[in-house]
Amino acid sequence: MTIGEVLKFSEDQLKRAGIAEAALDAKYLLMEVASLSSTALFFSAREELGEEIITAYRMALERRTAREPLQYIMGTQEFMGLSFLVSPAVLIPRQDTELLVEAAIPFCHGARVLDLCTGSGCILLSLAKLGGIREAVGTDLSREALAVAQLNADRLNLRAQFIQSDLWETVPGNFDVIISNPPYIPTEEIGGLMPEVRDFEPHMALDGGADGLYFYRKIAAGAGARLHLGGRIFLEIGYHQAEDVVRLLEENGFREIIIKKDYAGLDRVVCARWMGKLAFID
Repeated sequence: MTIGEVLKFSEDQLKRAGIAEAALDAKYLLMEVASLSSTALFFSAREELGEEIITAYRMALERRTAREPLQYIMGTQEFMGLSFLVSPAVLIPRQDTELLVEAAIPFCHGARVLDLCTGSGCILLSLAKLGGIREAVGTDLSREALAVAQLNADRLNLRAQFIQSDLWETVPGNFDVIISNPPYIPTEEIGGLMPEVRDFEPHMALDGGADGLYFYRKIAAGAGARLHLGGRIFLEIGYHQAEDVVRLLEENGFREIIIKKDYAGLDRVVCARWMGKLAFID
């Protein structure tokens, strides 16, 4: 079969599986398997593919047809202009989360930064690469996720300390900036997510408890004890959670609270400053 024939066949198959961007996914999978650039793929449409490549491509196509995320099949995802390794042990980095990083960058130069629920390490390592931070510390409950984060640090030639911790449990010292994209989907809503998320991404990184606010309560209550006075916190949130997260932060001594919207105009990031006990004095 030629490259053009393989792409047409695979696009039709992915469409039947309910995949919206079937043509793009078919193209990316073949580029990965055949080690071809987009340009080379375009100009090679009439070239025959070898049996080894066809076999490998068929296996990748079967995985995508089963709704396994393209990023897990390819093993990487771009985030903040950097390439990160991903596996089913970590949440796939999203474009909206880049807003979280962008919000924190101006406050990170020379800072000691803590990333809670670090997953692939994409947030912390992007800040280490782009924000000029002094020390990078990332925590996660999952050993498998921390292994992926360390691989990404090594791959990007960046220094970061990754620690297994249940939120604050083993966090060392105090920080200038705390950042987190914690699990925030209400438990009962997980079953209604698209198959790529529901069936393949780690539920540990998705499940935010009955109301989706479990981790925000823990983070808001403990962050002040881990921040220097005047330190900043940056949290990604679900589109309907801004009011509740702002209230939790205010109740725990945070002020100068700002809500940032995503590309769709939905609330996505909450930024706040730790003002200590003085914040409770009217």
